[in-house]
Amino acid sequence: MNKTELTNAIAAKAGITKVDAKKALDATIESITEALKAGEKVTLIGFGTFATSERPARQGVNPQTGQTINIAAKKIAKFKAGAELEEAVK
Repeated sequence: MNKTELTNAIAAKAGITKVDAKKALDATIESITEALKAGEKVTLIGFGTFATSERPARQGVNPQTGQTINIAAKKIAKFKAGAELEEAVK
């Protein structure tokens, strides 16, 4: 399912227009993104938790040349599914 299909599904289930559903979805994604940028955790009870994690710097190997390279540290976004979501997809 892509973003357009998700917007259509939201509109149908909520009984709202596709334009309003797209605005709501965009606002939700933007709010989650802003919270993660600020280092906050976003928990949607029954669905899951979005959080950021620090990936430390490490050594890697270039597969083409076999040369050792340094990989910089970075922040990554993580999602952990909630119990209700995990049960629903079983």
